[in-house]
Amino acid sequence: MKRKILLSLLSVLLIALFGWVWLERVALRAFPDIISAYTAKEYCSCRYVMQQPAEYCRGYVKQSVPTSDFLETVEAKRVTVSGLGRSNSAQWLGKRQGCRLEL
Repeated sequence: MKRKILLSLLSVLLIALFGWVWLERVALRAFPDIISAYTAKEYCSCRYVMQQPAEYCRGYVKQSVPTSDFLETVEAKRVTVSGLGRSNSAQWLGKRQGCRLEL
């Protein structure tokens, strides 16, 4: 009897979880891009707009979800970050424009 109740409860929880995933599928699909895009844009702004040292900016953009690749091209003032299988870049355009995420 206990086992049947437990299996029923587990089934209901599983159905609820799949329902939630289905409702949030668009947001969940976008999540991997958000990590690398946020990190690239914020690091670029920290380094080239706020003119902070690289070490400080690395700590400033550190997240609980790790990035797998990080490339800063100082000459071009461009940052490329990869994480969760996606890659995004941000580049400093100038004092008035700041940094822009490249799409």
